[in-house]
Parts: sequence; C-alpha cells; structure tokens
Amino acid sequence: MRRPTPLILSAALLCSVRALSADPPPAAPKVFFDDFSYASADELEAHGWTVRTTPGWPGIENATWKREGVSFPAEPGRPDNRILRMTSFTDGTPGHTTQTQICQQRKFKEGTYGARVHFSFGPATGPAGDGVVESCYMFSTVDVPKNPNYSECDFEYLPGGGWGQKGPALFVTTWRTADPLPDGTQDNTHDVIPGPEGGWHVLVLQVAGGHVRYFLDGRQIADHGGPYYPREIMCFDFNLWFTREGATPSRQLRSYEEDIDWVYFEKDAKLSPRKVDQRVQALRNAGVSRRDTVEPAGLPCPCNS
Repeated sequence: MRRPTPLILSAALLCSVRALSADPPPAAPKVFFDDFSYASADELEAHGWTVRTTPGWPGIENATWKREGVSFPAEPGRPDNRILRMTSFTDGTPGHTTQTQICQQRKFKEGTYGARVHFSFGPATGPAGDGVVESCYMFSTVDVPKNPNYSECDFEYLPGGGWGQKGPALFVTTWRTADPLPDGTQDNTHDVIPGPEGGWHVLVLQVAGGHVRYFLDGRQIADHGGPYYPREIMCFDFNLWFTREGATPSRQLRSYEEDIDWVYFEKDAKLSPRKVDQRVQALRNAGVSRRDTVEPAGLPCPCNS
C-alpha cells in the first residue's frame, strides 16, 4: 500500500491549522440611514421617528407643534427624489404660530453623523425678517434641571439673523448643560459662520476621541471638546422654530421651510465627509431606502416628553 508522503501530510495539516487560526471577518458597522421615501407622517413614525405635538421650549411661548408641518414632496428639479419638508408658520402671535420638529430614537453617541439639508434663504410665503432657526442637531434630554451630563451638538441656520448677528449666519454649538426658560442656563461653546448659507448642504459631525468636529460641504468649520464633549446618549433631530425676540411687527401670516434629503450615522466610526457621501451613495445605488442596525438604548425619545 502506498502511503502519503510526509510533505503532503504536512501541507494538509498546515492548511487546517491556518483555517482554524484565521481571524474572524470584521463585524458589520452599526449604521442608521434614512432617505425619507415616505408618503405620510404615519409611515415616518413607523420607522422610529417622532413628530412633535407637545408644547414647550424652544420658540415663541404658547406656540403649537404640529404634525401637519411634515410633508414629503419631490425635490425641486429631481422628481424621482422624495424629501422630507418641515413647514412652520407665524403671524408673530402665539395663537397663529406653528413650529415643526422630528426626532429619531435616543440611541446615538460616538460616531459620525451626516445629513443633506436645504436651508431656506427666507420665507416661502409672506414678509421676511423673522428670527427663525433651521436646525439639524443631536441632544439627550432636559428632564433633569442643570444636568451636568447634558449633551447636545447643533447646526442652526438663522436666515434673518439674530443671536448677535445682523445678517444670516450658521451657528454650530456644543453644549455642556442647558435649561429651558425661565432659568435659561446656558453653558456651551460655539462658532459662527456669517453670510448666506441658504440652499442644499451636506452637514457632517464627528464625535470621536474627545473632539466634536463640524463640517459644511466637506470643509471643517469647528472643533469643540473638553467639558463640552457629549457624555450622554442622544437622539437625532431637526426642528424649525421662531425666536421669541425676533418676530417682525407684521401680522401677515408667513411660512418657512427646511428640507431634508437623507440622514446617516455610523457608530464608533470617524468618517470623513467624502466617506459619508460614499456610504450614502452605495446604499442608494443598491436600492436601500433605509437601514437601521444601531441597537436601541431603551431610552424614551424626548421629542414629546
């Protein structure tokens, strides 16, 4: 009987050892993605979003927050691309002011956030001049007064100026703690980019390694850290509201809009704006409208609390 040579036995054994000792494949990244291909607020809320309806801060006192402020038109000039539109109204009085806010679940902290957002240059209808805030932000909760672990990271565009700016400006702010009025305690660090920034923009936020870095269309515009670095799990939010001190004297009804094309988050990853764009385009090219593999944290959404 012919026996296998020692060389053949050694090679077979070596292959087996290599197979057993090979590193396991890397775990798939934890990702949240939504391109807002919905037809109604009910469909939106079925995928983890909350449309705010409860009164309260921020904005004009006694204003209402309404589901009717959310709609899903096609992007102008791109009839095949559906977007989420927030629309808020005011005539300068609380009784005729409606504001809009949407919140994803509170389960995000370190990682990279991205969104393609259209900031309005001014009102869609009616006279201009209001102090209006168009935002994309992340925050934890304000249910604990002067919470020392409070966490919030903001992109806020004011097309009519305000907060010390006479003209339009983009504020990026990272908070250590905050309280609603009447106390109004504020402990934050911020940067201001003056000038008109209306139109479509890609906003990217990196929360990693003790730094909170803000990017506008691929350009870094701020780097915050130290005591302002997020310590609590946050939710992913957008709102469109009117400042209390910024209403124009006119009592003519006017409306403002903010559009959102997509949102993206990748947990525990520090991605460049270019990488975020590549991730989003890969999902869209594969026909993926939404993906959520970020595990729930078991925390209530503060949008309607």
